[in-house]
Amino acid sequence: MGEAGALPRTAFLLAALGLLVVVAVASVSMGSHTVPPGEVWRAFTGYAGTDDHLIVRGIRVPRTILGICAGAALAAAGALMQTLTRNPLAEPGILGVTAGAGFAITLGTVFGLAGSQAAQLGLALIGSLLAALVVQAVGRTAPLRLVLAGVALSSVLAGISLGLRLTLPDAFDHFRFWAVGSLAGREQLPLTLPAVTIVVALVCAMALTRPLNALSLGEDVAHALGIHVVRSRLAVLAVITLLAGAATAVAGPIAFLGLMVPHLVRRPAGGSVPWLMAYSMVLGPVLLLVSDIASRVLLTTGEVPVAVVTAFVGAPVLIWSAHRHGAEAL
Repeated sequence: MGEAGALPRTAFLLAALGLLVVVAVASVSMGSHTVPPGEVWRAFTGYAGTDDHLIVRGIRVPRTILGICAGAALAAAGALMQTLTRNPLAEPGILGVTAGAGFAITLGTVFGLAGSQAAQLGLALIGSLLAALVVQAVGRTAPLRLVLAGVALSSVLAGISLGLRLTLPDAFDHFRFWAVGSLAGREQLPLTLPAVTIVVALVCAMALTRPLNALSLGEDVAHALGIHVVRSRLAVLAVITLLAGAATAVAGPIAFLGLMVPHLVRRPAGGSVPWLMAYSMVLGPVLLLVSDIASRVLLTTGEVPVAVVTAFVGAPVLIWSAHRHGAEAL
């Protein structure tokens, strides 16, 4: 029975990986200036320094890699949060994790502590962790209370950050590039550190799927199965912080991705946390890259930030999810 059930799941994962390859190729090819797939291939096999080759290797490929890393990180963080809290409305952006990262980066800018990418990453991780702890402490008793606590904390932190930026022009100039979640302009930044951080966190997330499987059945069941509940919760919270903090530090705040993807893959995952995580890690980048492609072609005069596209799609998902789960949450 287990093998029969695993075959459709494996087929679904392979199909998702194939879709990711197709979308990644489209991400490298499409934009305000479309590069034919054949020219994309020649940019790697017979580089000639043409404009198309420069666009592909200098802008589109790093941007696509960034989209894959950020998409996988945010989707995996959302899946972890929903499983850990047993709350279908949980998501890093909604629960204040990305707002905490942004507030920490703003404070770091004000006090001259955000001068390097490593410093920004460290600040984002600290801010994400503190925000997650505060929201979890206030709203852990009910899903909707958790969401309200996250929204309230995000609003407070956003207001304080805005006040600091308006009174300190230097902080405003530094922060405005980052404040709207986008992949545009980030391709020139060093990606090694955030990419390695995200990959390590994704590996840790997969390693935590067994205790999460037990925790999803309740703390009493987890104890009976020999799972150290407190230690497992802290480990999952640390991984969520790494994933959401690293993605936010490099791409800015991108909301709703971590909410949408786990809902899309929950049915094919069939209640299995490892499969849920695997699907989220693959389809998260697909959704973010598709949104990024749309952000490039929606306007003829420029680009729409990808966070606007994900919010446009994700807001109805949040409303539907709140309507579906609101009664049992209350």
